[in-house]
Parts: sequence; structure tokens; C-alpha cells
Amino acid sequence: MRLLLAIFLPFVAFFTIGRPVAGIICLFLQITLIGWLPAAIWAVYALGQYKTDQKIEKALATAKS
Repeated sequence: MRLLLAIFLPFVAFFTIGRPVAGIICLFLQITLIGWLPAAIWAVYALGQYKTDQKIEKALATAKS
């Protein structure tokens, strides 16, 4: 679901992963037609990084147990 948001509404994806400042910057970028594609690419990349960070935190939490 977040991937679809990252493609069609990139700025919303940033708010769902807890990065509101990046979401506002992405919104300004998305407002222009030319900037929409880089905004979508940026949002998909940030979403991938978020998922990677979640996996690392989970692995570290289970390693400490």
C-alpha cells in the first residue's frame, strides 16, 4: 500500500514513515509537473530505506534477546 502511495502521492508516503519535513519538501517538488517524477523516485527510495531500517532493528532486537 505504501508503495502505491509513493508512486501516486509521494509526499504522503513520507508522512506515513515518520518524515514530515521530507514530506513537505516532496510536496513542493511534486507540485511542478517536471518534479513529480523525481519526487516519486525519491519516495520509493526512502520507503526502501525505511523497510531496511525496520529489518535491521528487528534483527538487532532478536540478537540481544
